[in-house]
Formats: sequence, structure tokens, C-alpha cells
Amino acid sequence: MERISCMIIEDEPLAAEILIDYISQVPFLDLKKTCSDALYALEVLQQQRIDLLFLDIHLPRLKGLDFIRTLKHPPKVILTTAYREYALDGYELNVMDYLLKPIHFNRFLMAVNKIKEINLASPASPASAPVANERPHLLINVNKKRIRVFFDEILYIESRKEYVNIVTQSKSYLTKYQISEIEELLDRKKFIRIHRSFVVAREKLSAFSAGEVEINSQVIPIGRSYKELVLSILSQPL
Repeated sequence: MERISCMIIEDEPLAAEILIDYISQVPFLDLKKTCSDALYALEVLQQQRIDLLFLDIHLPRLKGLDFIRTLKHPPKVILTTAYREYALDGYELNVMDYLLKPIHFNRFLMAVNKIKEINLASPASPASAPVANERPHLLINVNKKRIRVFFDEILYIESRKEYVNIVTQSKSYLTKYQISEIEELLDRKKFIRIHRSFVVAREKLSAFSAGEVEINSQVIPIGRSYKELVLSILSQPL
């Protein structure tokens, strides 16, 4: 198995040292960098591939959750914090796990093993680069078949743990991908992430309010942490 490249973003030296020690004991983890603030970490992400972040919430200059929101294609994230009350906000941002300080090694190991299992279970990324003049589409695995799903037919995509349900006007397709993997392949002008579990096609929306959107008679909630950005985008013309 390819090792998982990771970065620690932590401003407390002792907490960072503990994570460094834990990572060194796990053969499939490869620590690339330790940063004391998120702005420096942003520079690192622009320079090299990082698969996994161990991210503290309370950081100088830019807080951990705000940092995630600045990333167009964030790596997998494990939050590390002494404050339990931020768990919901973290999961709305699709973080993989939430470690409470002081972090014990057995709990750390559970979190990184989850990442390992997801990586092993994930098939190759869905193809989405059609040749010139070909109708844009995804190629996904469904029941041991390769299915072509055209972008312009997609209504919305729903995350179901390690699966996604891709819904079109005529049918839906359940396939084993992370919603973030599919999101990376979509045209951001035509599709928008409105919740940690939902991506919707803007042109297919029939109505929206401050808390939800309607698409093909299906009401879908807008996540609290997505609300401001979503409403700003939906208020603009396509």
C-alpha cells in the first residue's frame, strides 16, 4: 500500500510532539511537515501533495475550521482539539474524525486505520475527461458494470458514508466513492456543495430559501457552515 502523506497543523509544541511520535509508530503514515499556523500550511499544500491533515481548531491568525473552508480541494482531515463543542461544525465540513486532547494512542490508531481502510476500499477515480466534442460524463462502477452518467442529467449527489448516490431525472446510481472525489470532477459553475452530504446541480433547482433547496420535488437542507457561501452563489445568475 502507498503510504499516506500527512501534515500536522498545531501551535502547541507538546501536542505537536505527541502527534509526531504517534505518526512515527504507524508504518503507513509519512509525515511531510509540521506547521504552527494555517497560513504556512497553505503554502505547503500549494507545493506538495498531502493526503491527510491533523488539524488543531484553535490556531493563530486563521482558525482550523476557517482554514478548511478556504481549501477548494482539501485533503482528508482529522481534527485535534480540547473542545468537544466543535464536533458538529467539523462533520459539516466532511472531516474524517475528531480527536479530543489529550489524545491517546489507541484512539489515534482507530482514526488513522479508518483513513487506511477508506483508501484501500476506494477504487480508481471515476473517469471524467472525455475527448474533444464528447458529451461530458462520469464513468462509475455499479454492480460490477461501468456506467456512463452525463453531467447534464445529474440532479444531485448524496453522500452515504463510503458510497455516493448520484440522482438523475430517470434513475439513481449507488457507487463506492467519497463525495469529495466526485465533487473534484464537477464544473463548479454548474454544481455546488450545499451540505457535507449533498452536491446539487444549480440549473436544476426549482426553488431555494435560507435553509433548503428544492430540486425535482426533493427538499434538500443547506448545511449551517455552507449557508453564507451557498446563498451568495445562488443569488447570482448562472
